[in-house]
Amino acid sequence: MRFTKMHGAGNDFIILNNMDGAIAEENYSALAAALCRRRLSIGADGLMIVVPATQGGDYRMVFYNADGSLGEMCGNGARCIARYGYENKLSGEVQKIETTAGLVTGRRMNERLYRVRLNDPSVLVLHRPVEIDGETFDCGYAELGNPGLPHAVVRMDDFDSRDENELRELGRKLRYAKEFPKGANVTFCRVTGENRVLARTFERGVEDFTLACGTGCGATAAVLTRMHLVSGVDTSITMPGGELFVTLATEGETVRDIFLTGPTN
Repeated sequence: MRFTKMHGAGNDFIILNNMDGAIAEENYSALAAALCRRRLSIGADGLMIVVPATQGGDYRMVFYNADGSLGEMCGNGARCIARYGYENKLSGEVQKIETTAGLVTGRRMNERLYRVRLNDPSVLVLHRPVEIDGETFDCGYAELGNPGLPHAVVRMDDFDSRDENELRELGRKLRYAKEFPKGANVTFCRVTGENRVLARTFERGVEDFTLACGTGCGATAAVLTRMHLVSGVDTSITMPGGELFVTLATEGETVRDIFLTGPTN
């Protein structure tokens, strides 16, 4: 089996080209769980399978989390797959990528830098209180696309100085909180300066922190922009794996046109 390994700001993926249909769809989930195991296999945060487009795109990205569960979309994965599509002549400098959550458009900025337009939020809530072990956390909540990829955004000024195991356990409890019936990716964040954010995401399907989360950055920027804490124009979001940039548009209470820019490797 031939595969490509890529990462965007440390968020890493295995890519399989299945344009010829040689891999049966019913095997995708088991393949993801087997190939993404760290130390015991290739290891990755997720598996992306490239298949023919069905709705006018250049190709379709089917995304599976490391545990074998189907994911709606992945922002860093989409940036990586955009480079893969360009370099494997599946598309040109602009890539139209079909995903479970809807059409995503990518653009080659230079050899390594790619920008994707994430799915518009189908749900955006600025305040959704969640009680965990007697403490109430004021969470923002966004679902990107339709069906929406769920993200909880937790503003916490000291998250990066907390014990990592304690923060991981809090992320796990928030991920399964009843207030998020679909489950949620959980991004802890704090504004560190003008239009600058520090963040870390506990991802469902990986069930741990990842080095970066592209859709988590998009959801975080959407919530913080609506709260007037960042500008929404080239907002810098630093995650453990590197720096990503988000630009978006607002119209009243609506957020749209979320563009995520960062490196592919």
